[in-house]
Amino acid sequence: MTTATATPPKTPAPLIDRLTKELGYPLVDLGNIDAFLSSAELTVLFFTEDIKRFPESNDVAVVLPELLKAFPALAAGVVSHQDERKLQKQYGFMSWPALVFFRDGQYLGALTGIQDWNVYLEEINRLLAAKPTHPPTLGIPVVTQ
Repeated sequence: MTTATATPPKTPAPLIDRLTKELGYPLVDLGNIDAFLSSAELTVLFFTEDIKRFPESNDVAVVLPELLKAFPALAAGVVSHQDERKLQKQYGFMSWPALVFFRDGQYLGALTGIQDWNVYLEEINRLLAAKPTHPPTLGIPVVTQ
């Protein structure tokens, strides 16, 4: 008899749930990511992972609404736990939590972990002024001879 392995349940996260339930940030998954990224010129995806493993996600959940006040053109979405690992591979960041920024659906860059407020302001200004680029890839680069 074989058993299927499922994604372990996510630790309850009231501060992250507040973003979707009270503040109305959309929950973004593989099925609606394109619609979310095209919903506004500037978007940011919040990758939380499990707060038990990455408690800084709670800190970013508190800071994110303040960042949106500082950058009112940004629209934020919270990435669904079930699709976080698949999308992480697509956007190439290596640590959690992560904020991944886009302009017109095109990748601008990512900020990971919790940062000082001034670092957020400087880095987000830099990212929003940058030209879109290809996301970095995870893993070992393939080289052909």
